Amino acid sequence: MSITLERKNELIEEYRIGENDRGSVQVQTAVLTERIRNLTEHLKSNRKDYASQRGLLLLVGRRRRLLRYLKRTNHAEYLRLIGSLGLRR
Repeated sequence: MSITLERKNELIEEYRIGENDRGSVQVQTAVLTERIRNLTEHLKSNRKDYASQRGLLLLVGRRRRLLRYLKRTNHAEYLRLIGSLGLRR
């Protein structure tokens, strides 16, 4: 269910903007997307895990707010990010 430290560091390396970037909108969105995918897989086999279901909804809402902010401030970066993450099919 959780994201491993190695995978999180890979995502940070891939989506960071600067040398010491660990908390930009792009990095946060990439990490949240990975957590959402993991939880989605977990919920496919554990349909009655309502606590995880609620956590998933909270993560989706947080990612949506981050993407809305990025779309408002830097539209070109928003389009690049959703394309590379495979969102908004």
